[in-house]
Amino acid sequence: QVQLVESGGGLVQAGGPLRLSCLASGSIVRINTMGWYRQAPGKQRELVATITSDGSTKYADSVKSRFTISRDNAKNTVYLQMNSLKPEDTAVYYCNADGVITIGQYYGMNYWGKGTLVTVSS
Repeated sequence: QVQLVESGGGLVQAGGPLRLSCLASGSIVRINTMGWYRQAPGKQRELVATITSDGSTKYADSVKSRFTISRDNAKNTVYLQMNSLKPEDTAVYYCNADGVITIGQYYGMNYWGKGTLVTVSS
């Protein structure tokens, strides 16, 4: 069984930075894409950023130039460095791992973390 555990959320003032981390644990052989999504109160979950195993990244327009996604393949960990935070970035941030291959498994699975709350005060 694969588990994703996020950390690093909290309360920050507008304009400040915050760094999220997500560790994927289990009998993991390979993870294709890791990413961050967020869900604000009363809104649908939306993509923030993704990164493939070879380092290709994708960002939502609303976070480009402010957020940076990175990953450590050896540690099965993905990071999200968030700078110049705005009140509208307030949301629960969820980690996602897609195309996860584990020992004895021959097809990729998708997993979600439980989320970490980021609150940006004005």
